[in-house]
Amino acid sequence: MGTWGTAVQHGGRSFQDHTVRQIVHTSIGGDSARVRFSNEFGSGPLVIGSAYLANRTGGGTVTDSRPVTFGGATSATVPAGQTAVSDEVAFPVPADGDVAVTVHLPTTAGGTTHGIAVQDTYVASGDQAAAGTLSGARTESSWYFLSGLDVRNPDAAGAVVAFGASITDGFGSRFNGNQRWPDLLADRLRAAGHTVGVLNAGISGNRLTADDRGESALNRFERDVLSRPGARWVIISDDAINDLGAADPPSAAELIGALRTLVERAHGAGLRVICSTLTPYEGAGYWTARGESARGEINEFLRGSGSGCDAVLDADRATHDPSVPTRFRPAYDSGDHLHPGAAGFQAIADAVPLDVFTR
Repeated sequence: MGTWGTAVQHGGRSFQDHTVRQIVHTSIGGDSARVRFSNEFGSGPLVIGSAYLANRTGGGTVTDSRPVTFGGATSATVPAGQTAVSDEVAFPVPADGDVAVTVHLPTTAGGTTHGIAVQDTYVASGDQAAAGTLSGARTESSWYFLSGLDVRNPDAAGAVVAFGASITDGFGSRFNGNQRWPDLLADRLRAAGHTVGVLNAGISGNRLTADDRGESALNRFERDVLSRPGARWVIISDDAINDLGAADPPSAAELIGALRTLVERAHGAGLRVICSTLTPYEGAGYWTARGESARGEINEFLRGSGSGCDAVLDADRATHDPSVPTRFRPAYDSGDHLHPGAAGFQAIADAVPLDVFTR
């Protein structure tokens, strides 16, 4: 069952004989774990010299480090375009906790990343993967080759995938704070007694219908949603806003058609669909009256009985200014008029209808 996940995209730096320690924040706990490594966009094989799971004690320092194996071997080679899943590791994973995944990359590797992690990653020279503290480490702000952490938890009801663009990705949320709206949703689910994994498949700048920053939502839906372990629900969120702001934007009808396609594909795979309305963005650099009109049409469709959605997260109504509905409430605006601030992220998380997780 997934407890943490991210969506990979092409790009990022390259490594050679480096140790990379990455911090992931869990949604549910378990008594063992396995790690997913992606070489989806690599031009050559990804060689993992060694890998470890550990509890983070602060910064890049870890304790209780456990070796990760692959078919019993301590190293693995992941071909270009492929994903490797580790063996199950006897490692107690806390709910709402920080877990460190450390790898040594002995040969040249690159091409697969998640660009905006809103989380420190620690990079050091040589093989220091087993060390509690990395010597000479520098901090970076992306994840590399890491796509998921799964746990064994017999009480888990399933996982929900938050699927979208920068608002889902947590752009502008407090760095290292785990204050993206999917993190805040995980807090609500735990408080309500629901053991549901929350996986964040947002990519900043992503679009619904066209490859841009990351493959389009249509093109990555299988990898980032339908193939996730234990996925039972998906929240289709904010990708379409970036389509509305494109230089030659698709029509509302085209975007509605694309959303229908995602809903149908999710239902075909047995997932229940929570559709999020599009948040206001007047004042952002790419806002236009045409885009605003299309946003209204899309939101009307999503709220209607013909959308096919099993539930609606009305992020628009949760965040817009009642006196100027095309804009955020001032208290919810990050200041760029496109992304919510801390209170806005909380408002979105609070608007998710939790009853869908009991159906």
